[in-house]
Amino acid sequence: MRPNRYNVRVYGIWINDHQEVLLTDERRNRYDMTKFPGGGHEFGEGLAEGLKREWREELDLEIEVGELFYINDFAQVSRFNPRDQLLSVYYRITADPAAEIPLTAVPLDFPAEADNAQSFRWCAIRELDPEMLTFPVDRVVAHRLKAEL
Repeated sequence: MRPNRYNVRVYGIWINDHQEVLLTDERRNRYDMTKFPGGGHEFGEGLAEGLKREWREELDLEIEVGELFYINDFAQVSRFNPRDQLLSVYYRITADPAAEIPLTAVPLDFPAEADNAQSFRWCAIRELDPEMLTFPVDRVVAHRLKAEL
């Protein structure tokens, strides 16, 4: 089956003062993934507005959307729906460094029986292995982040 519609995704790249990037580990419908925080863009909202909404929903955090970092320029079919071709948009973001966000140091840090679970962790960019990210577009972004060091 060939894709016949677009699924627009929007993600934030938050790098702290220690040169660490925020990652999220998620379990959705019994599928574990590691990715950058963000998600689906909704009709009627701008990309930055959608990114802000996603961070409020996931982290209860207000962010400032900065420069555009990356948009995939290759066809990527969604792992979850073969009808969808993904357009993934990544922005640099900033937020209050003193914000109280739920953090862990352990990947996939949620109960084994949990579904629709999510956790967040900082990862030093110098230690960021693109293969630790689940999705191909996120891996490209990880390579680009590492190339900036």
